[in-house]
Amino acid sequence: MPHKSCYMLISLMFALFVAAPGASAQPAGQEELVVISTPKGDITLRLFDDTPKHRDNFLKLARAGFYDSTLFHRVIDGFMIQGGDPDSKGAAPGIELGNGGPGYSIPAEITPAHFHRRGTLAAAREDDKVNPARLSSGSQFYIVQGKVFTAEKLDMLEKEQNSLAKQRIFVDIMDRPENLTLRNQFFSPDAKSDTAHFRFLLDTLNQMIDREFTGDKVFRLSEAAREAYTTVGGAPHLDGRYTIFGEVVSGMEVVDAIATEKRDENDRPLQDIPMTVKIITRKKSQP
Repeated sequence: MPHKSCYMLISLMFALFVAAPGASAQPAGQEELVVISTPKGDITLRLFDDTPKHRDNFLKLARAGFYDSTLFHRVIDGFMIQGGDPDSKGAAPGIELGNGGPGYSIPAEITPAHFHRRGTLAAAREDDKVNPARLSSGSQFYIVQGKVFTAEKLDMLEKEQNSLAKQRIFVDIMDRPENLTLRNQFFSPDAKSDTAHFRFLLDTLNQMIDREFTGDKVFRLSEAAREAYTTVGGAPHLDGRYTIFGEVVSGMEVVDAIATEKRDENDRPLQDIPMTVKIITRKKSQP
């Protein structure tokens, strides 16, 4: 999900702000819902309590009217709809959007408890190459429409994602100054002529990669995620990479309608889809 980088200092200051005491707490038994109104209808969202920085920021912006008149500026049928760019307000037709924000980013709150099932609300951000800390956009978000996968497709996806992760580790290893000799030997034009030495280099690199291919670098879907992706659907390739902070409780038919809009080469709908955002309070559903 594209978004311009923001300064780390501003992000840290924001993190302290949202964590500061004095934030308004909901009365027991009540919760705040976010309603996004569009020409296609309303989408009602519940925000998660275990991602408090993203929850509080979204509520703060909604109360301030930040999102009102912004557009769903990027839509891809079978994947997601994205909005929250302040630069989209009144944007001329055909202008590429997706680079605006409130001037800060949010520290990642990525947790294995949440995955990208259909109806998920998550924060947009820049790619790992320029944003290794996976800081979230201060305002841009996306709602997953997704598609249904077979178990075999999910197995293949896991293998593909883990192969890509190992490739990223390989590139990182080769870029380190302390591995200059190894890099020069491996990429030497004559490297493969000495089969035994080249095999030694490969074994050395594979051992280095295996030592670092641990923890959150390993892509593995939970049983709950597999159940969701093979029934209601979603976007499993995003799991573990973006902060999920809410879900749709009603209005998925509106998400579907927006996702199927005709769009330009930048995935911007040809017909603008503006939004207004408000907060409502309701009694919490019984578990």
